[in-house]
Amino acid sequence: MLMHRMRLALPAQIVLALSLRCQSSTRAANGGAPARAANDAAPAVSASVASPASPREALIARAKSLELDTVYVPPPGDPLSHHTAGFAKVMCSAAFITGLDPDFAAENIGYFTGPYEERSKVGKPVIDRAGKAVHIELPNGVTRTAQYLGDQGCVTLPEGKSEVYFKPVRVEKRLPDPATQEWPMGDALSQAPFPAQLDPAKVKRAVDAAFEPAAGMTAAFVVTWRGRLIGERYGPGIAKDTPLESWSMGKSMTAALMGILIRQGAYELWQPAPIPEWQHPGDPRARIRIADLLHMSSGLRIKAPQDPDYDPAGTYPDHLYLYTGGVDSFHYAATRPLQWPPGAVGRYHNTDPVLVNYLVRLAVERRGEDYLSFPQRALFDRIGIRTMVIETDPFGNFLGQGYDLASARDWARLGNLYLQDGVWNGERILPDGYVKFVSTLAPAWEADGRPIYGGFFWINGESALPVPQDAYFMNGAGGQTTLIIPSHQLVVVRLGHYKGSSVGSASFKKALALLMEAVPPQRTIEQRPSVMK
Repeated sequence: MLMHRMRLALPAQIVLALSLRCQSSTRAANGGAPARAANDAAPAVSASVASPASPREALIARAKSLELDTVYVPPPGDPLSHHTAGFAKVMCSAAFITGLDPDFAAENIGYFTGPYEERSKVGKPVIDRAGKAVHIELPNGVTRTAQYLGDQGCVTLPEGKSEVYFKPVRVEKRLPDPATQEWPMGDALSQAPFPAQLDPAKVKRAVDAAFEPAAGMTAAFVVTWRGRLIGERYGPGIAKDTPLESWSMGKSMTAALMGILIRQGAYELWQPAPIPEWQHPGDPRARIRIADLLHMSSGLRIKAPQDPDYDPAGTYPDHLYLYTGGVDSFHYAATRPLQWPPGAVGRYHNTDPVLVNYLVRLAVERRGEDYLSFPQRALFDRIGIRTMVIETDPFGNFLGQGYDLASARDWARLGNLYLQDGVWNGERILPDGYVKFVSTLAPAWEADGRPIYGGFFWINGESALPVPQDAYFMNGAGGQTTLIIPSHQLVVVRLGHYKGSSVGSASFKKALALLMEAVPPQRTIEQRPSVMK
C-alpha cells in the first residue's frame, strides 16, 4: 500500500500527445476491445511541446490517452456499512488471532478497511467470546458481524446473514515442535559466535532504532543475514510466534503460491489467464496474461485509493470492497470491464491479486485437492511457517491480497525463500527465473515512469528506502514490510500497529541506515535469469 513520489521519465515540458487515445467501436458492457493487440508492448510515447505538466498530471494524461470506452459501475451498498464490516473483521482478528486487548485494537490497528474517523460513527464493538464473533451496530440499526472460523481466520458476514457459504476446515500442519528444530525450520537459534564480518553493536543499535520513539508502535523487528537470525525484538505483549496484521504482504505470498503451481505445470507465466468469466467468444479480457496480473497491469476498471486521480469524496472504492463487501470476491473481480489494454498501464488494484488467488483455487480443485489447506502443505510446511492465517470471503475464497496475519519470523522465512532464489535446503520450490521476474520492474510501470513495482513486490527503484536499489520488498498498510536486500544478503521484517505507521516509517529508515553500516555488501546469491517469457 506504499505511496511513492511519482517521477515521470519525460522532461516536464513534454506531455503525452492525445493522438495515443485508443479508438474503439461499440463494445459489450463486460469489456472494451482494445484498438491494438492486447499484449503488445505499451505504445511508444508521442510528444509535443506544451505547458509544463506535473508528474501526477502526466501520469493521468497517459492513462487517459489509452482508456477504453467502457462503463464504470461502483460497488453497491452503504459506505458506512462497508467501513463497519472492515472494522468488525479487524477487531475479530485482533481478538481471536493476535490476542490483543479490544480497546487497544479499536484505537490502534487496522485503519485501512476500518478507517479511524469512521469508528466514532458506529457502536462500540461487541466481542462475543462464546460465539467467537464481533458485532458492531450502525446508527440505522444494521449490525455488521465478523465470525472467527479457526484456520480460515475471521470472515466478514454478508449484511443480514448469520453464516458463511462454505464449510470451514481444519488445516493440518505437518511440522514438529519448533523448539526441537533449528532455525529456519524451527525456532532454536544458532549458538555459534556472531559472524566476524558483522558489527554486533551496530546490529543491536539498528534493531533498537526501529522501536524509537515509542509512538512508532513497532510490534516486531527481525533481521536475518545469509539466512541466520542475527537480530530481533518485540513490542509489549508480542512474542516471536504472535500473528500480526500484515495486509498486502500477502500479495507476495500469493505470488509464491502461483510460482509453485507454475513449477508444477498447472500454468505458464505468460499464458492468458483462464478465468471462466472471460471465456466467451470475443471477450477482450481473455487476453490478460497471468504475468499481467502479477505485474498489477491487467487493465481492469476499478477505483482504488492509490490511483493518481482518486477522489476521496467519490464512491466507495472497489479496492476495499473486495475485502468488506461480503461477496464472492473472485466473481466480483472477474466481472469488472477493461479500462486499458492489458499490460499497458500499471495500477495498484486488488482485482489482480484476487484473480491470481482465483487461479490458485481453480488449479488446486481441478486436481481434486483441498483448496483451503493448499498453502500450508505446498509452501508453509516446506519452509517452517506455522503461524500464517489467510482469511477468506464468505464463499471460502482466500483474500490473500491483504487479509493475512503471521509472525515476523514467518515473514522472514518467506523472505529468505525469495533471497535464496526460490530454493530451500537444496530443494527448488519456485521456478527457475521466477525470483528475477518478481523483483524486476514491470513494463507497464516502467512505461508510466514509475520504477517501483515488479511482480507482487515493490522495488527500490526510486531509493525510497536507504538501501541499495537491488532491494525489493513485500509491503502492507500500516507499516508492514519484509525487505530483501540481495547485495547484503539481508532480510529485514518490520511489523507495527497501524496508528504508529507514519512515525514508524521514519524509525524503520533509521534502522535500515544503521544496518547498512553494520552489514557490508556480500557476494550475492545468484538469481537464475528469467526463462519464463
